Amino acid sequence: MLTEFDTTLPSIRQVQNLIKQTTPVELKLLTGDVLTGKVLWQDPQCISIADENSQYTVWKHAIAYIKPKTT
Repeated sequence: MLTEFDTTLPSIRQVQNLIKQTTPVELKLLTGDVLTGKVLWQDPQCISIADENSQYTVWKHAIAYIKPKTT
């Protein structure tokens, strides 16, 4: 059974805008770890984020928050 990707949801649209604009983000996990980089893609369960050295696939249920990184 496939999970439908609902692009009408504000949270999905917000992340899609971050991807489109290649905005650097801070992604905090429920473990307290913080990842910074650019969001490459999202699907119904995961988000991929990359910095200059690494690329990570993170389960959405492990994310505390995601916000644009301020300089």
